[in-house]
Amino acid sequence: MDILSAIGNTSLVQLRKVVPRNCADIFVKLEWENPSGSVKDRMAQAVISRAEEDGRLQPRDTVVEYTGGSTGTSLALVCATKGYRLQIVSSDASSQQKLDHMAALGAELTLVPSEGGRTTKKLILDMIEAARKLSRKPHTYWTDQLNNHDSIAGYYSLGEEIWSQTSGRINAFVLATFLRSGTPRTWIKSCRSKQTTRRRWPGASRGRRGSSQGRLPVQTFSPRSRSRRGWGEMTRWSR
Repeated sequence: MDILSAIGNTSLVQLRKVVPRNCADIFVKLEWENPSGSVKDRMAQAVISRAEEDGRLQPRDTVVEYTGGSTGTSLALVCATKGYRLQIVSSDASSQQKLDHMAALGAELTLVPSEGGRTTKKLILDMIEAARKLSRKPHTYWTDQLNNHDSIAGYYSLGEEIWSQTSGRINAFVLATFLRSGTPRTWIKSCRSKQTTRRRWPGASRGRRGSSQGRLPVQTFSPRSRSRRGWGEMTRWSR
């Protein structure tokens, strides 16, 4: 057993003191229990394992990625455990603590200069291009997090854990992830967009909204929206 065995199976605890009266039962998943302290450990393990399985990543190869810190720290953990050299492209816009954390886990850092310490579109594109150049070297595997669908598989277990820990009794979920096809009364609420969309559970067959399989409603809201409104909506869904 190694440290990667400690990824996942994190605790689910109920909030009791910081929620409004008569609100829904609110539970939080403690992803800081993962070895690096981040949910990104799940995706890092998935992208490396899947690349190993299909031969894209070979023993003694070098892994390359661009990151602001969290993904890089998780990749550094996985690569250190599995014995891969890791080259991280980051920038001086990232916190020194994140840079130090990646380096402490064995990552070799290439820092792209930012404009006054700001994370801009140009900085991200420059980081991507720097990673692309490194990836052209022989025996190098670029995880390319924004385009690598293997990362999605890392979060399947998160959804399964939540489903199991709640015995399937979940009406709303904040921050999109993947849960197994189950009840049409489950809502996913994402804090990353102002738009309202509908999505399907992975693997769910087509069906009417009232059936146990098919389309499930997904509502997203802006982080700037009033928190009380969000609590009220969640309370209404749970009844």
